[in-house]
Amino acid sequence: MGFLPGTRVNNKMKASDVDFASLIEELTDIGVALSAEKDHSRLLEMILRKAKELTGADGGTLYTRTKDNRLRFEIMITESLDIYKGGSSGEEITFYPISLYDEKGKPNNHMVAAWAAISGQTVNIEDAYTNTDFDFSGTRSFDQKTGYRSKSFLTVPMRNHEHAIIGVLQLINAIDRHTGEVVPFSALDQKLVESLASQAAVTLTNRSLIDAQKALFDSFIQLIADAIDEKSPYTAGHCRRVPVITSMLADAACRIDRGPLKSFNMTDTEKYELEVAAWLHDCGKITTPEYVVDKGTKLETIYDRIGLVDTRFEVLRRDAVIETLRRRLRDLNGDADLDNDEELKEKLRKIESDREYIRDCNTGGEFITREQIARIDDIAERLWINPDGERENFLSNEEKQNLKIGRGTLTVREREIINNHVAVTIKMLKSLPYPEHLRRVPEYAGGHHEKMNGTGYPNGLTREQMSIPARMVAIADVFEALTASDRPYKKAMSLSEALTILGQMKLDGHIDPDLFDVFMQERIYLKYANEYLEPEHIDKVDPGRIPGYNPL
Repeated sequence: MGFLPGTRVNNKMKASDVDFASLIEELTDIGVALSAEKDHSRLLEMILRKAKELTGADGGTLYTRTKDNRLRFEIMITESLDIYKGGSSGEEITFYPISLYDEKGKPNNHMVAAWAAISGQTVNIEDAYTNTDFDFSGTRSFDQKTGYRSKSFLTVPMRNHEHAIIGVLQLINAIDRHTGEVVPFSALDQKLVESLASQAAVTLTNRSLIDAQKALFDSFIQLIADAIDEKSPYTAGHCRRVPVITSMLADAACRIDRGPLKSFNMTDTEKYELEVAAWLHDCGKITTPEYVVDKGTKLETIYDRIGLVDTRFEVLRRDAVIETLRRRLRDLNGDADLDNDEELKEKLRKIESDREYIRDCNTGGEFITREQIARIDDIAERLWINPDGERENFLSNEEKQNLKIGRGTLTVREREIINNHVAVTIKMLKSLPYPEHLRRVPEYAGGHHEKMNGTGYPNGLTREQMSIPARMVAIADVFEALTASDRPYKKAMSLSEALTILGQMKLDGHIDPDLFDVFMQERIYLKYANEYLEPEHIDKVDPGRIPGYNPL
């Protein structure tokens, strides 16, 4: 008779009855299966179920050892009572963890699972009711309530590669496959479960180490993102919000069942790779000077020079009043009441109007008209008397060029400096030794300022030269910037205004058209807005009025 998977081997069998080749093969297959499982709850469940299958046990419990020296119930299964708790069942185990030591540090030797964890030895009990070495009062109470009869116990400590006990595997009631009677766990059963427990402990430890490394890596990239956001109070949260939008768009693109992206899909690993890239997309800004990142107005350098311009307007006001007084003094019959001087009133009104206009121009925006540029030139050519008594143009050439900035607050040179953060990002990210599943992080992160028509930076890539995930980060970066209320160079924008600009960017070939349609179709903008935007900025959006949007 050969050994069959799921058939227990009991003391009544002879060694010649056991197909050891099949047994070894099954243990090997179990080891492979354990190594392949990545979900912690399913892994714990697999360990217990495989142990039950190997021994024909009716029930079992798997405990893990906590840092405070307790055994936590992870999963409980009893087939005959239809009990399935913990693990991936979704049903919580309410039993309090078993303490390995009391308050004075004395070991808990009266509980079989605790003793196995403390001693590191397997405990094989034929009948719990006749055993005097351990306290089974809780077991008897359970049996009394359920009508069950707990008899044979096999309790095996789980030891990792450093010989530390990380948990306990306990099986209850081995069932004879011929009679259906509860029988003791055989010596072979014990060896099998000890072998399985050893494999399982190593697998759990490896998974724990992998999870710990991932947690450390995730914390590190978030630390970098936080450092970039903290560098400037005006971009705080940007590096946290872009991954949110990116993930929403990735999920939607995988979910959509029509249109050009209906066949697109990403695995969980690929989504994680994209999320990492989104977190790190601005890491190069760590080298960007703060005065450029924080530039809130067009005339700002170390400070906002609008104050100097205001002073010049005050000089113009003073000079206008003085000139009027002089004119009145020349007229011996003149009236010195300046409040009724219409000519002076007109001059002062023009000065105040020009000052307010320059103040408005100093605030960054999305565009500037020819008429606005012409008026700046007119104001710049006015003359004023500087502190040295010299007459000069009201605005310097540098101030004039700054005020003519069409988008945002940065000059060409300043924009070159801040644009360089993408090249630095790519250089920094390419220098890291990535595992295979993260090798595309530099590509995804480095493409967030590229445009589909090839006019972006730093590499002027076209849509065909960019992967779909890289295009996702680009849309997420733009949408976050448009809807952000913490930028120094622009006022907060409503949701519909932001989508109008985003739609126009699609028409202009700046963002991916298919992803934009998914963004609109799946209402990602609204989901994000409800979580991250202020209520006053969430206005009603009519998709039919958004430029470029083609419903799928």
